[in-house]
Amino acid sequence: MRPIILFIAFVRGWQLDRQFRRIGKSLEALPATARARLSLLALREIGQAARSEYPHLYGTPPQDRYLPWGRGTGTGYARAVSDNPEIALRGIALWLAVAYHETKDSPYPFVRAHHRQLLRVVRELKELHGHGAVRESEHSGDSWVQSSAAA
Repeated sequence: MRPIILFIAFVRGWQLDRQFRRIGKSLEALPATARARLSLLALREIGQAARSEYPHLYGTPPQDRYLPWGRGTGTGYARAVSDNPEIALRGIALWLAVAYHETKDSPYPFVRAHHRQLLRVVRELKELHGHGAVRESEHSGDSWVQSSAAA
């Protein structure tokens, strides 16, 4: 039984790797404004998935709960390759969230390698989101200084 489980995990890791390569190309091609929007969407999706009962099955209909893996990455990937930029951003965010939780505690080294790649992307998006929040607070601080100087 163990070899079958190992084979299934290997196939799933291969599938995630193939999808991640395409998602990575999409991420590299995003302009700065779209990346900032993606950082907000992805962090929100990861948070919502974490609050669900089964985070790795986020985006999967309840009747499909007992499949070897959920449909969230498939749905996210299908949206990520869309020609519509908004749908593509939401798809990338969904894919990142589900793949992050799916690979998070894997006992298989080849799946943990994918998780490290995902962590790198999520960290970059989180830093981008953090820098955006700092810029917003700087701008709000500037407006506060200007309004108090006028008074």
